[in-house]
Amino acid sequence: MTDRLSELTAKGVAVWLDDLSRVRLSTGGLDQLRREKHVAGVTTNPTIFAKALSDADEYNWQLRDLAMRGVDVEEAVRMLTTYDVRWACDVMRPSYDGSAGVDGRVSIEVDPRLAHESERTVAEAKALWWLVDRPNLFIKIPATEAGLPAITATLAEGISVNVTLIFGLDRYSAVMDAFLAGLEQAKANGHDLSTIGSVASFFVSRVDSQVDKRLEKIGSDQAKALRGKAAIANAQLAYERYGQVFSSDRWQALADAGAHPQRPLWASTSTKNPDYRDVIYVEELIAPGTVNTMPESVIHAYADHGETRDDTITGSYDAARQVFADLESVGVDMADVIATLEREGVEKFETSWQQLIDGVRKSLKAAATGKGSPNAAAKGNAKAAEQAGGNA
Repeated sequence: MTDRLSELTAKGVAVWLDDLSRVRLSTGGLDQLRREKHVAGVTTNPTIFAKALSDADEYNWQLRDLAMRGVDVEEAVRMLTTYDVRWACDVMRPSYDGSAGVDGRVSIEVDPRLAHESERTVAEAKALWWLVDRPNLFIKIPATEAGLPAITATLAEGISVNVTLIFGLDRYSAVMDAFLAGLEQAKANGHDLSTIGSVASFFVSRVDSQVDKRLEKIGSDQAKALRGKAAIANAQLAYERYGQVFSSDRWQALADAGAHPQRPLWASTSTKNPDYRDVIYVEELIAPGTVNTMPESVIHAYADHGETRDDTITGSYDAARQVFADLESVGVDMADVIATLEREGVEKFETSWQQLIDGVRKSLKAAATGKGSPNAAAKGNAKAAEQAGGNA
């Protein structure tokens, strides 16, 4: 029987799961995906945590303890989420050890309300690093303008970083520069570079969703023919820039000191348009040294009918640039697309975070009064968070 996910892994694509819950941990579901579906990492976000909290009675004992202690809601959120992430880090530890620290990583996001505050983002990143206290943790920091110096400063502390919400090529280049600067400072600070990891989460399907909406509005046959092409072209050109940076002399000096490259991670890889193949954002983004983080449904879909070809990115750069030229010719302003996606991305996660806080507040109140199941109190907020954050 064909093991398509094993074939994908052999092509240099690390399969990561874009989901986490205490049920998945307590039932052994995450470990099963690690062992049977080649899952080598985990990503989370506020929407995922809000849904997890509302779905499981496994959180009730901790909610009751937190309510008994009288902790405020912000601390309660951190205690609940870091508990799950610490557990997931332990589950993924074999992948971490087996890959010399490259894979087996689990990501937790800084408070998205801090996306435009560099120093507070760094302080939050350090606090999460201390709380989880596992070497295979990633701290997720958004690639906003204020996020760039925070990425450098966090890496300089020896803390591994997953840079999230990257949509555009120029911002991706700035992220890679921030990464290199962070490692250079970490080296100067005496940190072992071989222990510091990083990925750059480049969002995919949301680009098509935004561009396709604009193409539909334009309405010409030429415009409609470009639907479903922007996201893959964008990611392909990002990989071209990755190759340029990580073949440079500046990078080689860090590699000689033991550093691992910052791998591009394809995020938002579930297909939003039912007219598109459900695994298109996996099949068309196969290249060495990449990560593809997928919802479990996409993992199973690829295992069932994914087509693993040789490198589907390298060599596509001229065709990708032509897609961008064609988009411009029909009136799609890609700079505005990218700016809109970044703004909406931050806003969606801010909204999801607030819904998570509101849900935990209700759960703490229910736990304190003994009226009803604590997690049931959060269900309405989780649904709202899922709608606000959307499927990444």
